[in-house]
Amino acid sequence: MSTEHDNEQKTTRSAYPDGPRLVADIGATHARFALETAPGLLRAVEVLRCDDYTGIVPLLHAYLAHHPGTRIAHAAFALANPISGDMIRMTNRDWQFSTDEVRRELGLQTLLIVNDFTALAMALPGLKPQDLMQIGGGQAQQHAVAGVLGPGTGLGVSGVIPTVDGFVTLGSEGGHVNFAPADEREFAILQYAWREWPHVSNERLISGPGLELIHRALAQRNGVQAPPRTAAEIVSAALEQNDKLCLEVLECFAGMLGGAAANLAVTLGAFGGIFIGGGIVPRIAEWFAASPFRARFEAKGRFTDYIAQIPTYVIMTPNPALFGVATILSEHLRGRSGANTLMERVQHLQHELSPAEQRVATLVLEHPRKVLSEPIAEIARLADVSQPTVIRFCRSLGFSGLADFKLKFAGSLTGTIPVRHSQVRMSDSTHDLSAKVIDNTVSAILKFRDQMDVNSIDRAIDILRKARRVEFYAMGNARVVALDGQHKFFRFRIPTSSYGDSHLFTLAAELLGPGDVVIAISTSGQLPELLAAVDKARAAGADVIAITSSKSALAKKATVCLAVDHSEDSTTFLSMISRILQLLLIDIMAVGLSLGAHGEAAVEPDSDRRRMLISHLDI
Repeated sequence: MSTEHDNEQKTTRSAYPDGPRLVADIGATHARFALETAPGLLRAVEVLRCDDYTGIVPLLHAYLAHHPGTRIAHAAFALANPISGDMIRMTNRDWQFSTDEVRRELGLQTLLIVNDFTALAMALPGLKPQDLMQIGGGQAQQHAVAGVLGPGTGLGVSGVIPTVDGFVTLGSEGGHVNFAPADEREFAILQYAWREWPHVSNERLISGPGLELIHRALAQRNGVQAPPRTAAEIVSAALEQNDKLCLEVLECFAGMLGGAAANLAVTLGAFGGIFIGGGIVPRIAEWFAASPFRARFEAKGRFTDYIAQIPTYVIMTPNPALFGVATILSEHLRGRSGANTLMERVQHLQHELSPAEQRVATLVLEHPRKVLSEPIAEIARLADVSQPTVIRFCRSLGFSGLADFKLKFAGSLTGTIPVRHSQVRMSDSTHDLSAKVIDNTVSAILKFRDQMDVNSIDRAIDILRKARRVEFYAMGNARVVALDGQHKFFRFRIPTSSYGDSHLFTLAAELLGPGDVVIAISTSGQLPELLAAVDKARAAGADVIAITSSKSALAKKATVCLAVDHSEDSTTFLSMISRILQLLLIDIMAVGLSLGAHGEAAVEPDSDRRRMLISHLDI
């Protein structure tokens, strides 16, 4: 074990109310750990050898044993591994584990597992000039896409894209693209590699094992009798002994890396720069600065001027992935994926509230589930305040009212579900494909919840409460959603019908009038027949509630749009998740209609009728 922390940091104080956060970068050989005690402040950094432990749980217990009495609620780990589903099978070690089982074993509220280069990409925006060594010219543009790649045991590739409220990282396996030789020497190396593998990726050559392969290939090509060498021995022989063959190996390696970096730069339009990490290049940075890397990077034919503007950097700061994974955890806990930071927010702002609002805050902190389940009158009674005070409390926290507060607060108590999308592959086991389908659906629902427009839902429910007739228009996959809606709304004693034939849309729409409502459901929102029927319905005085993409033509024509902006490749796959989100909106409107829920000042419906409607909805 090697350590990089001071003794006095073993007992670590934290600026976070629930204690320090545990972050780790777990690779094939070493695992790096730290406790984040404040944003961007890492303490108690340690490096443990993975070979000394039989699995990830003993490894984690070994680190935590050095910090007795430290309470950890939230953790995030970067792994040199593709991440998909709950079960993780490490490709470079014989370790496998369930993320949720590890979370329960350590007693954590939150545990995120991310790819190591996804974490490294998230660290890029926080890097300072002193953390980097620039290779060649170019100047980074502000708020531009940046790319990162790094040779080590393999070749990691990722990128980071700026958004209006932060950054999005790319979950990439770009190291596995086909290797493209640039000259006869590299083609000879490729031919040598073809003897071992029918598919030769960049990772096969631009990596530690790749250095060893290049060394064997060049020795054969040059007719040199050279003993086998490890990657570390090749680097040492080149830089310390001036070995001619090993120097040629490093030159080939640097040129290949320059070509791969250039391809990444033009693919991403990475005017924020290309960053080189990993375990090899930072150790040879002084030699690398004068290597063929930058010349090869700019050798892009007609695009030489384009790519010459893009700067390239070597990341020189230690443990950058730890800062990246800490940032990902912070973004998660900030509310994007359903962590309990709204509780923290109430705690932090409590002293700024009026005395009456503080009583509401105390109720929220001490009885969160009761606040979620009770109506405004009961919340006010329990907090010993007026109903307007409850509303003022919600608005003091930046919400439009109690409904908006409850929506976000419910998500903040749901636990730890990472928001991610995992591609189902033909090779997946039943367990993996099941986990991926469920993870993708849950992630989409959480994102949908966080982006939901409560005001639009209020308007839709208000329209439906006054409706004398409701008709559902949908085709294809959305037809199932329309039939579900017809089944639910018919039980409200509202005349209800559903049409799935494009020829009947227009005919039905022409018979509508004021007080009638059309619920038009379409994933794309571009069907000409549906748009024409909506035009007819609006011209007849009917209202239209559209469940569709917020950017679609249907959304623009509707009285109210309930947006479903989940993107799916509907040309290849069924729109499964979009359909589930559409069904959720039907359920939300049905429940809202049954409860008479319209804002905080709703008129309570007859209790017997309410019970009857709820029982029909099976909620």
